[in-house]
Parts: sequence; structure tokens; C-alpha cells
Amino acid sequence: MTKVLYNGECSICSLEINQYKKYSDHWLLDIEFENLHNTDLSDWGVTQDEAERRLHVKKDGEMYKGVDAFIKLWEDMPRYKLLAHIAKTPGLYEFGSKLYDKILAPALYKKNQWRKK
Repeated sequence: MTKVLYNGECSICSLEINQYKKYSDHWLLDIEFENLHNTDLSDWGVTQDEAERRLHVKKDGEMYKGVDAFIKLWEDMPRYKLLAHIAKTPGLYEFGSKLYDKILAPALYKKNQWRKK
């Protein structure tokens, strides 16, 4: 079983996760999606702030976050396996990780923090 922890209050995050969920439900994939605002985060071992900052995935007892979380999720979805493979390519992986960790995730986090105020 793959479990995905996402920010259901982030419009962009929810839009993407809803697409994955619809695909997963249609193909009866063993993937569970948990909105961080409706779950016990102690089960995940993260704080709310950590959970809001990036995507988290649990698979086979391991925790993945950021780009690694997307890759693990995509590997379980036939339509996205090629994307997972491409994302793991040396050079692209490092670029994608930096892009997500330094620009995309912080921008979404700040947008959602601003929206809360």
C-alpha cells in the first residue's frame, strides 16, 4: 500500500492530487490519499508545518518527501511510470529536486500561509 499525505487546503496541490486519486480509484490501485488537515500527523511522524511544506509518501515502511515522494507515487501508477523513470535520470533528478525544494514548494507554502491570514 502506498499512502500519500497532501495539503487539501492548497488549491494547486488538491487539483493535482484529485487527478491522481481519480486515476487510482478508476484502476483500483492500492493508493490511499490523506488530507493532512483530516489525519493524525503523529502516524506520519511530521508536524503540520512540515506536512504543509511538501508532499509525503509512505511505501513499504519508508517515508519519502518532495520529488522522491512524487517518484514513488508515479511508480505505482501505470500512466505515470515513464514520468517516474525520467524524473530519476541523473541530472534531471538533481534539477527537479532543486526546482521543487527551492522554488515550487516554498512558493506554494508561502501562498497558502498568506491565504490563511
